[in-house]
Amino acid sequence: MKKLLLPIILLVLGLGGGVGAGLVLMPEQEEDPMIAENPCGEVEPVMAAADTAPTPIPLDNREYARMNNQFVVPVVNNDRVTGLMVLSLSIEVAAGGQEAVFSHEPRLRDAFLQVMFDHANMGGFNGAFTATSNMRLLRDALREAADRVMQGHISDVLIVDIVRQDVTN
Repeated sequence: MKKLLLPIILLVLGLGGGVGAGLVLMPEQEEDPMIAENPCGEVEPVMAAADTAPTPIPLDNREYARMNNQFVVPVVNNDRVTGLMVLSLSIEVAAGGQEAVFSHEPRLRDAFLQVMFDHANMGGFNGAFTATSNMRLLRDALREAADRVMQGHISDVLIVDIVRQDVTN
């Protein structure tokens, strides 16, 4: 019993000292000046071609409705699942429009999944799936699907996170 007492005491003192040193030496959290104030002032939205451009909304009149769950899309090659794509989306709407997005979320999710399945079946998630041309095709298709469901009440669909997990056999 006496042989175990000394190692236990040393273990407790070492843990306590390590935690205490970590708390004392932890750097203070400073506020990011870029978050506190926009140094560029008022910014005008940049518009692309008329066919693919989102509906212009003044910057201070935008809200973003983040879809509650991620989207998981299988990547199939030669009739076998070779990977999974995991995406998180947000929808840009005019101020006060978040509630409408959430009330239509089941229909939006269905439309988004169909677009992502089609994109996967065309090979859009193979190879360099984050290439600008691939991402533009996917964003445009997602925006069109959201517009069909929300009938013009959205201005853009943002791909917030995208991850590919390859399946190994």
